[in-house]
Amino acid sequence: MSAISLRLPDSLHNRARLLSKRDHVSINQFVATAVAEKISALETEEYLAKRAARGSRAKFEAALAQVPDREPDEHDRF
Repeated sequence: MSAISLRLPDSLHNRARLLSKRDHVSINQFVATAVAEKISALETEEYLAKRAARGSRAKFEAALAQVPDREPDEHDRF
């Protein structure tokens, strides 16, 4: 594990301290979790962009054409 020195505006530090107490975790754990969540969001965005780039409108429409045209079952309405 490594340590970093982090400068935060007082308002952000105060909110992080309050929220970490409310969540019953240390401020270090709170910040580490926040960084992990941000990394996950950015990597997910990148992954989905790569998947979308491989997509094909023609293949999508061909697959959609295979779906029967009928009313949804009662439990699937609304």
